[in-house]
Amino acid sequence: MFKLKNKSVCFTGHRKIRKKDTEIENNLYKIIEDLIHKGFLYFYAGGAKGFDALASKTVIKLKEKYTNIKLILVLPFYNQYEKENNWTIEEINEYNNLKNSAHKIIYTQETYSAGCYYKRNRFLIDHSDICLCYKYKNSGGTSYTINYAENQNLKIINII
Repeated sequence: MFKLKNKSVCFTGHRKIRKKDTEIENNLYKIIEDLIHKGFLYFYAGGAKGFDALASKTVIKLKEKYTNIKLILVLPFYNQYEKENNWTIEEINEYNNLKNSAHKIIYTQETYSAGCYYKRNRFLIDHSDICLCYKYKNSGGTSYTINYAENQNLKIINII
């Protein structure tokens, strides 16, 4: 599977989608579909709420039309919503639905520890050729991940 890096895309983005970014869902659909037409088949998402969830749902929607594409969830540890703050019941249900719809789930470790999100983010980048992101600020895990992707010479597509 990992030899297919040149056919793989990963997602990273902020957990909060800004209200002014109303076209993000349509743009995401168009960009992912264009990547599918260019031969990309594997889509890696980190399982966080916000952009990760939106990107995962978009891949699942596109899978109805392009049955050969695969959503691979790369999660930092089991049931990450138990450790993170402010997950609603709807978000937890969405998370579980995404897990059920994924082609494969990879856990970078079993339980939470310091640095586990960075480990997950590096895995996403290390197994992809393109990083499709939603970045509107220069701080946090999204910014770290994009900087790492740039250092690994990945093509970066910021949906904003």
